[in-house]
Amino acid sequence: MIGYKKADDSRISISELMLPSHSNFSGKIHGGYILNLMDQIAFACASKHSKTYCVTASVDTVDFLNPIEVGELVTMKASVNFVGKTSMVVGIRVEAENIQTGVIKHCNSSYFTMVAKDDNGKPKEVAGLILNDKVEVKRFLKAIKRMETKKQRQYEFEHEDFSHVDYLPILQKYKVKIDLPDTY
Repeated sequence: MIGYKKADDSRISISELMLPSHSNFSGKIHGGYILNLMDQIAFACASKHSKTYCVTASVDTVDFLNPIEVGELVTMKASVNFVGKTSMVVGIRVEAENIQTGVIKHCNSSYFTMVAKDDNGKPKEVAGLILNDKVEVKRFLKAIKRMETKKQRQYEFEHEDFSHVDYLPILQKYKVKIDLPDTY
């Protein structure tokens, strides 16, 4: 029996000092490096929950809110916010602390969908989630809403009845010029 597990049981936090070798051409920490760390903590959190190997299926909402400086201590906190049959949504919060002043800034929050795999590489069922407080319930509900919105958007734009003509009035308020051939 798969059963249920508390979100607390698979929460993970990691911290790493940002080095000059992690910086981009402008001297800030490279976003790709941060994404790599986020993928690692998502893997660890999902694997801890599922007790098996996990792969990244998708990443939602990667907004770099504040730059991270060389010498800052980056802390990432991850928790399983949602579980499906074989998938989990891992929420990750990224904070950077200036270790000289103690000032902490929120740099990113992202959602990684991870899929549990068995020894043959096939999707494997995962334990359900026990929600212990209002924050955990809210996170679970937000994950459902993000999935519903994504499905609706995919349906709307990939449906056989889709016509760009229906959307042209929406584009009038954007910085875009429509110059399509008459046969398009």
